[in-house]
Amino acid sequence: MSTQTSSLQIVRPARSFQGSVTLPGDKSISHRYAMLAGLAKGTTRLSNFSTGADPHSSLSCMEALGATVDKSNKDYIAVTGVDGSFRAADVPLDCGNSGSTMRMLAGLIAPHAHTYTMIGDHSLTLRPMERIRKPLSQMGARIDLVEGHAPITIHGGPLKAIDFDTPIPSAQVKTAVLFAGLQAEGTTSLSESIRTRDHSEHALRAFGATLTRTGDKLLIPGGQRLSAIDATVPGDLSSAAFFLCAALLFPDSNLVLDSIGMNPTRSALLDVIVALGGTIKVLNVEEHHGEMIGTIQVNRAPGGLKGIDIGGALSAQLIDELPVLAAIAPYTRDGIRIRDAKELRVKESDRIALVAKNLKAMGAELTEYEDGLDIPGNQELHGAAIDSGTDHRIAMAFSIAALRAVGETEIHGAEAAAISFPEFFTHLDGLSQR
Repeated sequence: MSTQTSSLQIVRPARSFQGSVTLPGDKSISHRYAMLAGLAKGTTRLSNFSTGADPHSSLSCMEALGATVDKSNKDYIAVTGVDGSFRAADVPLDCGNSGSTMRMLAGLIAPHAHTYTMIGDHSLTLRPMERIRKPLSQMGARIDLVEGHAPITIHGGPLKAIDFDTPIPSAQVKTAVLFAGLQAEGTTSLSESIRTRDHSEHALRAFGATLTRTGDKLLIPGGQRLSAIDATVPGDLSSAAFFLCAALLFPDSNLVLDSIGMNPTRSALLDVIVALGGTIKVLNVEEHHGEMIGTIQVNRAPGGLKGIDIGGALSAQLIDELPVLAAIAPYTRDGIRIRDAKELRVKESDRIALVAKNLKAMGAELTEYEDGLDIPGNQELHGAAIDSGTDHRIAMAFSIAALRAVGETEIHGAEAAAISFPEFFTHLDGLSQR
């Protein structure tokens, strides 16, 4: 067993990784369903809602805006929406650690004729928010930042449609513009040169909105109203990434993931797992509200772990999964090279710097770049004290690297995992054969 104090988790090496697991609901989808349910007419019931802290920050903000959230039923969370009219909030909208909440919610509330203040924890106040201020200001909202960061004050009111080209690939910025466009005057168009995850498009349609895609351009007419739905949130593929990478580390691994989200705009991760030397069998797949949900079986191919170069559009698609891929890179044959991932430096932590620091602590050789890392393969790692930087993905990524290391690894700040995946260490213990 791993042992844990409030902030220290000790992870011991494993000899194999086997078993079946159902993961908590997808965070990205949970955020979007929570917000649209809060705006909609009627009561939405959401089964398998994410257990992570971040989507619950979105639910709390909905309550502050006048929606009713009922968590008393063990099978679903019920959200009764405001039928298109958010009230003035008596308190600042506390987004916690969640950049997703802050950026997407800004677009949702900007069309409402109230002044809102959005706040968050220390790490959230360090993350860039100018990227949403720009398009929302073009639509007519007045938004005050503190040197480009939170706290954010939004002086809301009627908005006008815009034609917007996203300067950086960001599903959160896209969502903020779509959520504002839904309630604006006219038809908003949005173009993205690199396709980002399309959960918002599926969620908007599920709640009854009309939007169309032509090539790389999305069009959403304004003045639309939403209606409540009953929905099951697929299992979180970003959380699954840790266990998928763990399954690559052992020749006789056998992992089954039940009811996992298999959205094609997120499936780049599965392609990379196969390219590295994993085999994935899809045991079944079905569609719910435009989202694909399936059960997959993962093993390691007989040839062992190869390497991969990740850059360009692939880096944008894998931005959340890059830390764990980097953490297992020393165990590959050919190493892993990551470029075009500068966005990692402005996440919950500077993830490039922390990955480099922690891999070096475990004995790895690597080269750090402004926008990525070169991590050679065929390296042996040893247990070490890991600095999570209170970043959930760093804590979890190095728990996976620890499974093949020599000796015990101490994950400091391990409680950060609860931000996205409170059950992580319990599942990790259950699947690790020792």
